[in-house]
Amino acid sequence: MCADLVSHPGFFRANRIAKLSVSEIIKISTRARELRAEGKPVIILGAGEPDFDTPEHVKQAGIAAINAGQTKYTPLDGTPELKQAICDKLSRENELDYQPANISVSAGAKQVLFNAFMATINPGDEVIIPTPFWTTYADIVEVCGGEPVLVKCPGEKGFRLQADQLEAAITPKTKWLMLNSPSNPSGAAYSAEELKPLLAVLARNPHVWLVCDDIYEHITYDDFEFVTPAQLAPELRDRILVVNGVSKSHAMTGWRIGYGAGPVELIKAMAVMQSQSTSCASSVSQAAAIEALNGDNSFLEERRLSFQERRDLVVAGLNEIDGVTCRVPEGAFYTFASCEGLIGKTTPSGKTIESDSDFCRYILEESHVAIVPGSAFGLSPYFRISYAAAKSELVEAISRIQKAASALT
Repeated sequence: MCADLVSHPGFFRANRIAKLSVSEIIKISTRARELRAEGKPVIILGAGEPDFDTPEHVKQAGIAAINAGQTKYTPLDGTPELKQAICDKLSRENELDYQPANISVSAGAKQVLFNAFMATINPGDEVIIPTPFWTTYADIVEVCGGEPVLVKCPGEKGFRLQADQLEAAITPKTKWLMLNSPSNPSGAAYSAEELKPLLAVLARNPHVWLVCDDIYEHITYDDFEFVTPAQLAPELRDRILVVNGVSKSHAMTGWRIGYGAGPVELIKAMAVMQSQSTSCASSVSQAAAIEALNGDNSFLEERRLSFQERRDLVVAGLNEIDGVTCRVPEGAFYTFASCEGLIGKTTPSGKTIESDSDFCRYILEESHVAIVPGSAFGLSPYFRISYAAAKSELVEAISRIQKAASALT
């Protein structure tokens, strides 16, 4: 919210957004753009989107839809063709049997989450969110009148929620557990064996529902095998919402297509919410998404390997810095490194690094590399780097960070 609007005597800020503010990521991006405007060679490693282009055959499907006049309203929560393509994808890749009535299509996965929480959360309801977390999760819960319950999952636990932590966090007010695997910001992912104890806890607590954000499903590394919880616990499927989309896998962030798969009654309630907000997602984007799901996806492996090469470069470079430790992420395109060993050190200008935010500001101002503090994601002292950038930029950025860190005393 702009400061001039907040201070205007005729403006009344709604209570539901009283705790919300412009995110640290936006603040950093704004400052990075200011430095660029001053002629500084800023490298921005904060973007949460692939640097690849949308595949040509997917773009052509969108163009064909325009030329065919598919520019009108579609059914509220997805065309029959796209819903069927999603069902086919879930069956083919995830061993999940859903019908079109179980599918909701929205303007991005974020809207799927917003619709689901708006449709189910009453004031005081609690949503368990493993931390670090994508900040939108907690913000949506608060807008809906709910209470985010943040459970810290530091690096020594692989940034993953443990069953005993989940058990301890559940109360009679708990409505949802929010899982994101692979994760933004940590890149951590849950194997089948790591998910099973969590699902056993949910089985003992039938009032708790599970939302699984699988948006980074196709960006995993080494021998990691992605699995979505609904595959492992079909008996819980009537209280699981699977959230996914084409933004990350197919580099379609601007096309704004996300989808959810869940119980029919939940999907109907989500449609009610969507009917009073955006109505249908873009007709052209839906046509392109059909091609993304049904078409040639052989490019995914090439892009995955490219991301893996960049991951290895960044992780190795960060671990060469005294005071920084970085675990190897299983997926997504982020590293989440600890800078605990740098806290308390002094910059060449005499300022003390008292937090991860201080460290990230120092790196931006002195080295002109924009990275995001872990505090923005609920866990300090860490910092996130998005390696969805050109390899040459990553090499230069890591070199600058190493030089700046070595100048601390």
